[in-house]
Amino acid sequence: MIPPERFHQIEHFFTANDIQQQILIEDVDKAIENEKTPATYSEVLESASNGFFTKYQRINDIHNYLEKLAVENSAIASVLSIGKSYEGRDLKAIKISKESSNDKPIIWIDAGIHAREWISTATAVYIAKELIQNYNTDSDVKSLVDTFEWYILPSVNPDGYEYSHDYDRMWRKTRSESSSMWGCKGVDANRNFGFKWNQGGASNSPCSDIYAGPKAFSEPETKAISEFILARKNQVKLYIATHSYSQLWLTPWGWTSNLPDDYNDQYDLANVAVNALKSVHGTKYKIGSSTNLLYIATGGADDWAYGAAGIKYSYTPELRDTGRYGFILPASHIIPSGEETFAAIKAMTLVLKNDKLRDLL
Repeated sequence: MIPPERFHQIEHFFTANDIQQQILIEDVDKAIENEKTPATYSEVLESASNGFFTKYQRINDIHNYLEKLAVENSAIASVLSIGKSYEGRDLKAIKISKESSNDKPIIWIDAGIHAREWISTATAVYIAKELIQNYNTDSDVKSLVDTFEWYILPSVNPDGYEYSHDYDRMWRKTRSESSSMWGCKGVDANRNFGFKWNQGGASNSPCSDIYAGPKAFSEPETKAISEFILARKNQVKLYIATHSYSQLWLTPWGWTSNLPDDYNDQYDLANVAVNALKSVHGTKYKIGSSTNLLYIATGGADDWAYGAAGIKYSYTPELRDTGRYGFILPASHIIPSGEETFAAIKAMTLVLKNDKLRDLL
């Protein structure tokens, strides 16, 4: 970002050195303020419309929305807390299932592990809304809710999410205290999982945005997820850790450029997802392992889910966009992102339900 008073100086430098330039966001402050316009009281309470998804909501309003969805649809939905954040906020998830049992297959979706990735949190809530509100009108949705137990955690990092609203829009980490003499706070929760922890693509510095933490699972947020998943690992058939941005559907591994033994199957199911996603608004995604499409990053959730919990289909979708707005994605993208991502999840889970992956290829 360039401060206004230095714009002409930077522009002259680019021109003098024959460097191509493009202004992506004219006024970043204005873009951030536009994201923060609060929802009206009626929008927050009105779960029968998309009004709630016209703006990025605060964590309390998100939790209230989930509670209202559950109360209004108690036959298939309930809200639970899987733990507490560092600052004591509930890690609230919504469970969607017609009936529960000890052997019912589970779909896990989380989002917002990085505080500034607001579109991931909004999209996760949208997916929950679609599953619940379409149960009685869409036979495919009904079959998916009847077949699976769905757990959707829209904000893995509620402390950081709130901090990104109030103080620093680009905040990424949790808000835990550290031993930093500079007073630096927080851990990159997606470098804190206990599989190949801190073996590359992470930092030992508490002031770094990719600080792995003092030890694996040092953060109550990642520890809560690991305990919840491990208690049910034999049931979990799909693990989705939703992020932004880049329009990528990432597979393990993040710790090596080598591909896992299950990569072909992982790719094929991801291909089902991105084709369904593209059919909604024409949005294009690339598929590949984290290391080969982005960079090495150890201690990530999807590597842990696959490598430690044994969940074959573990993915990290990087949602809209490819960099035009980046993390400061206008709220007008929430509903389109929700629609296309839900289509992707629906297509994947229908394949898993029918066990017909090979038949579709």
